[in-house]
Amino acid sequence: MKMAFRWFGENNDSVTLDQIRQIPQTSNIVWSLHDKVAGDTWSEAEITKEANFIKAQGFEIDVVESVNIHEDIKLGKVSRDKYIEIYQDTIRKLSKVGVKVICYNFMPVFDWMRSDLAMPLKDGSTVLAYDADIVEARSFEQTLKDFSDGALGYTLPGWEPERLALLAETLKAYQSITEDQLWKNLEYFLKAIIPVAREYGIKMAIHPDDPPWSIFNLPRIVNRVEHLRKILSLVDDPHNGLTFCTGSLGSTSENDLPAMLTEFIDRTPFMHIRNVKREDRLFYETSHRTQDGSVNITKIIEVLHAHNYQGYVRPDHGRMLWNEAARPGYGLYDRALGIMYLWGLWDAFQQKSK
Repeated sequence: MKMAFRWFGENNDSVTLDQIRQIPQTSNIVWSLHDKVAGDTWSEAEITKEANFIKAQGFEIDVVESVNIHEDIKLGKVSRDKYIEIYQDTIRKLSKVGVKVICYNFMPVFDWMRSDLAMPLKDGSTVLAYDADIVEARSFEQTLKDFSDGALGYTLPGWEPERLALLAETLKAYQSITEDQLWKNLEYFLKAIIPVAREYGIKMAIHPDDPPWSIFNLPRIVNRVEHLRKILSLVDDPHNGLTFCTGSLGSTSENDLPAMLTEFIDRTPFMHIRNVKREDRLFYETSHRTQDGSVNITKIIEVLHAHNYQGYVRPDHGRMLWNEAARPGYGLYDRALGIMYLWGLWDAFQQKSK
């Protein structure tokens, strides 16, 4: 496996590339043009500048997360063809600097949802948490305020101000969209995008819903094994793949993650690995250690090792430790600890197989 670390760019991240370089065997930066919103044109000059900056610090730039999908594509509006053409153009441009994987999602309106950005644990660390009762009881306005107040001045991926400014309008547009229609709109998108991805050697990797169930009565179609099978069959091509997120998929006990990963390993170019502790419709994030959560991270690494996984792995959200001030979920310390835990498991399986 190739170890990666998500980075939000110079002057937009509390973590520096100099710090990431000190995490053993972390070769890739997962990056994006984070000032872009869904539907924006990515210029070749902007892409090249950011890619060259990261490369100059000694890292590979193989994975981009995210090239966000405009809501008009998800809604199936007439204008979607314009935004699909922009997306196709971005794929072509990213291929020129050596990008191999694009992580994206097809979640309506909200990329992810939490009830708390800094829930305290007994050890004094804080974590992202989801309590369905809290989420469903509070207003959208209160949700926006809570996210803004808890972000410590950073933009949160999927919660950019430009996107939130259109929230009420977007939610209204989805009132008439069913799951079946959302499936048809995803199929339309994939049939337009995957041939371009194939031509330019990029694997598209869809991210699961977070949380893996409907919120605010919005359709959600990427959260169960049957959903993943259907997505891969819509365009049966190795360039149509998955971002296998153990935290998103593992937030419900209905998903057997090791079995799912075994089934989809050949169509999984990118892994997000984090652990969560589940309690009914409540979950909170923990250290990556298997014993600390409900997700068997040990089994996940065992599956990856058994298949000699050659894709990309990044530690997903970490706890906030040692008074670190950072974008919620994206501090340095716990993600670095997570990487060393993942490598420790990998090395143990490597020694066992000799």
